[in-house]
Amino acid sequence: MDVEERFNALYRAHYRAVLSYAARRTDPDTARDAVAETFLIAWRRLGSVPAESDEVEPWLYGVARRVLANAERTQRRTQRLAARAIQDLADETLADPALVVSERHRVLQALHRMPETEREALRLIGWEGLDLAGAALAMGCSRSAMAVRLHRARRRLESELRASDSSASSEQQFSAPMQRIVQHESR
Repeated sequence: MDVEERFNALYRAHYRAVLSYAARRTDPDTARDAVAETFLIAWRRLGSVPAESDEVEPWLYGVARRVLANAERTQRRTQRLAARAIQDLADETLADPALVVSERHRVLQALHRMPETEREALRLIGWEGLDLAGAALAMGCSRSAMAVRLHRARRRLESELRASDSSASSEQQFSAPMQRIVQHESR
């Protein structure tokens, strides 16, 4: 039996069982996608598919289980990103436009007084939404060096903001993008 015939026989013999397995664990569309991915993997790894007929279906179930787990992780990640985007939009939408303009002007003035490398570090993280590794790549330095730059830039920005507006409350609330810039956690 050649490779194509072996795969076609495998597909015909086990498609319904793998589809039932996936359908009991997720919605119908995701189940069909998972089965398609399972048989794609089986085609690519046909040499790894057990030769014994009683071992083939459990092997396919194992592949389907991992494909479904990946799909579930992707779905959770997408839901978290969507929730975060909605929250950021809600935070920005609810902000008083006059305060947003005032905050923007104040921050831009403070940024203007900072060295270019510190400004860029803050912009890459806060405005472009990069993580430390991405910002380090963009700035041509190591992740560790980027963490140090970002730490120093955040301290300097805080200092500049305090100095520029000594009459304002030091506990001023920032919009979501600004909070990402001045927050003290490393990503």
